[in-house]
Amino acid sequence: MRISQGAGDKPRAGSWLRTCTVAALLAIAWSFVSCGGGGSSGSPEAASTSSGGGESGAGAGAGSGGSGSGAGSGSTGTGGTPSTTPAYATDVLMHHNDLARTGQMLAETTLTPANVKSSSFGKVAFLAADGKVDAEPLFVTNLSIGGTPHDVVYVATEHNSVYAYDATTFAQLWKVTLNGNGETSSDNRGCQDITPEIGITSTPVIDRSRGANGVLYAVSMTKDSGGGYHHRLHALDLATGAELLGGPTEIAATYPGGGAGSVNGVITFNASLHTERAALTLVGGNIYMGWTAHCMSGSYTGWLMAYNAAALRQTSALNITPNGSQGSIWMAGSGMASDGSSLYVVDGNGTFGTTLNAQGFPVDGDFGNSLMKLSPGQLQVTDYFAMSNVVEEANTDNDFGSGGVMLLPDQTTTGGVIKHLAVAAGKDNHIYVVDRDSMGKFNPGANNIWQELVGTLAGGIWGSPAYYNGVVYYGGLNDSLKALPITGAFLATTALSRSPTTFGYPGATPAVSANGASNGIVWAAENGSTGALHAYDASNLANELYNSNQAGTRDQWGAGNKFITPMIARGKVYVGATNGVAVFGLR
Repeated sequence: MRISQGAGDKPRAGSWLRTCTVAALLAIAWSFVSCGGGGSSGSPEAASTSSGGGESGAGAGAGSGGSGSGAGSGSTGTGGTPSTTPAYATDVLMHHNDLARTGQMLAETTLTPANVKSSSFGKVAFLAADGKVDAEPLFVTNLSIGGTPHDVVYVATEHNSVYAYDATTFAQLWKVTLNGNGETSSDNRGCQDITPEIGITSTPVIDRSRGANGVLYAVSMTKDSGGGYHHRLHALDLATGAELLGGPTEIAATYPGGGAGSVNGVITFNASLHTERAALTLVGGNIYMGWTAHCMSGSYTGWLMAYNAAALRQTSALNITPNGSQGSIWMAGSGMASDGSSLYVVDGNGTFGTTLNAQGFPVDGDFGNSLMKLSPGQLQVTDYFAMSNVVEEANTDNDFGSGGVMLLPDQTTTGGVIKHLAVAAGKDNHIYVVDRDSMGKFNPGANNIWQELVGTLAGGIWGSPAYYNGVVYYGGLNDSLKALPITGAFLATTALSRSPTTFGYPGATPAVSANGASNGIVWAAENGSTGALHAYDASNLANELYNSNQAGTRDQWGAGNKFITPMIARGKVYVGATNGVAVFGLR
């Protein structure tokens, strides 16, 4: 790994250290949203918590039987000791802001529907990078670097580089390259999904509570001089970029099964076939990752893995199609969701075992094209949902896993019953709402779930929804962005409002900025030969506040980058591009 230092910065005026408490969060937030994922209104507030949660999980299902290895190398520091560095309500430490994957930043005090307009808002900087930025940029508030406080934006590229930029001056603070000796970023393996190279594809995750300054975890893919492929888990010091915790760790695993690529009843993880596309998830002291195959081709199966965040040692590996094939986990770059006690993930086309045991689980352990609930720690499927026509949908490439899963805050029915719900959608244009306490499993005659919306979306989903103030926002393929309010624990089947923009491939993954329950703005990035950032009034999507093409070329940054989610922090909006990150703010 190579580290280069960037230019420094003058000390910033002002530092906020008010303690963030649960009581400070508004009623629209809920218990499993950490302060670091966007909390109360006002100035950025220090919080004693970081991303993560409990490790309890219960239920009978498909167990963990895999094993893995992880040899650390190239350590340049330590970091197992807990840090006293606080988290802030304005931090963005993971994909889509929080473990529920709501995409909401509730501590935005600068941007309002009144000032987000072309005359006063636009592109204010471009953070140059050496490759495509497929990962969502992340943000850390008030980090001391060399004794000077900085708000820092972290950018990861497919060229296997990680940058730290000052969010005020836009000066580069440091850059590291995660290739090993004699290695380069991987070629695209003949697949145009991620091209022209594969390095850091998934959004990293940050733990501000670990080490002297906090740690950024990232997974890299490289190719060595002998043609071999490698995936490694890195832990980088937030202030310097130095490798910590004995890392990086080479990622490897085996699992019992007779599925695709197995030898003598054992499946071995093939580094050349897979890419870590889903955003990393940090829960209960473990880093969770899910693997996709290049263009969903080759003799592959679906993998989930867990690594101890303190030691970078694999704690669990679960193959979700061990006696079948396929079952990639990609979710258009979205991360697994968690309520602190369970993980939730959707996988793509693959074998689903329609022969069930007495508990309703596939006897062969094959969960292709399904929404799974998993126990953290030792990964095990504890509940799931697969649609009644799951085999047909998988065979026709209508994979469920093209979209990510989002957890809703507790909902109350008209009869006063509290429901714990999750929402997901894929290529078949349906929105599936499941009860997390009883997800419905598989029934060839009917989908036994809480709610299924048919005809609400005009196109399939290649991304994730957002949630704000009792409304779910979805952006489908060749469809407008739609607002679906929740009443009595049910989503509206007809949009309350919709954007004037129709989003082509791959649709849009929206994000929301707000000052608590006020000044809500829904942001969405548009793909294409000329990318565009759009801003809509959250209370009425028909009211477009701004788009980056309104001022001619002034706010444009080049081609769009598919699957990109806007990131909002402290008065600015960050959009990943093909060669850096476009930054928008008040002009």
